[in-house]
Amino acid sequence: MIAPIEDIQCESGPDLEDRVPEFLVLARYGRIPQVARFAAFGDRLSRDSTIVVNTDRGEELATVLQVLPAPKKIADEWDVNWTGEVQRTASNEDISLASTSSQLAEDSFPKWLERANSWKLQLELIDIERTLDDRLILYVLNDRGAETTRLALLAAAAGFGVVHVQPVAAEGIVQATGGGCGSGGCGSGGCATH
Repeated sequence: MIAPIEDIQCESGPDLEDRVPEFLVLARYGRIPQVARFAAFGDRLSRDSTIVVNTDRGEELATVLQVLPAPKKIADEWDVNWTGEVQRTASNEDISLASTSSQLAEDSFPKWLERANSWKLQLELIDIERTLDDRLILYVLNDRGAETTRLALLAAAAGFGVVHVQPVAAEGIVQATGGGCGSGGCGSGGCATH
């Protein structure tokens, strides 16, 4: 399933509606992988290129799966949606930062299990991830609901900055059905900022 574009934005960013992408890329990103289309500008990319993309969760590494033609606007509507924008080809520093962030997330997982237990949350924390811009993603095994929003709010209130809670089911990432940041519908999971 390709991650859908969301009508809402949790963080202010460049408005892609005003820019015409030169081409799109289909790319895989995230510790629990998602596939999405990203607007791209400049040099063409090739399959298996490692790139930096903006998603609703922050700046992330992604792997190009396919280069797609530029979208067309028909009656003020794009003929295809995209999730975010390609920022650049990943540098050695980006790859090193991602590796370090992954190890820090792995090392902090037991502490996050303790926090979730002490907060008496009715969900199961299954993994964590940090984006390149140091945003925290907590993966939980359950459907979207009040508990994912509660976890995001408790984590942010505890001083952990921008926190994105991403529900996961046996089929993969649980996609958002709409709403706003206050309702837990920010992007594809609940989010909160400190």
